[in-house]
Amino acid sequence: MRIFKKENSENIQKDLSNKTNNLKTGRLGEEIAKKYLQVKRYIIIEQNYRTKCAEIDLIALCKNTLVFVEVRTKKRERFGSPEESFKRSKKNKLINNARAYVAKKRWKKEYRIDAICIVLDNNYRVNRINHYENITF
Repeated sequence: MRIFKKENSENIQKDLSNKTNNLKTGRLGEEIAKKYLQVKRYIIIEQNYRTKCAEIDLIALCKNTLVFVEVRTKKRERFGSPEESFKRSKKNKLINNARAYVAKKRWKKEYRIDAICIVLDNNYRVNRINHYENITF
């Protein structure tokens, strides 16, 4: 008994391929952002920190400030920029996760949330990188 038509099977394979490529692009973007921050003398404390609600891509120290970093990576900008993909709901989850992390670690000093937006070319090389500091204000 055949459950899927051939067209449906091809669509599922295409969707899986797209998800795999998106994951590859996202992980590559996180590594690029990590190296970018290290060059700027940030100390990376955690990567892909997970809570019940969401994930924080990078947590770093910049001088005495704890920095939570959301990395948005796109291959080309034909379907929008990485900045456009950063929705208010994601920003709210980040704020809540940052507060939870600060409470759990009993962090008493300053902290902020940054975003790093990366655009890659067809060969997965960096076309542009923008670092936005303190995006909650």
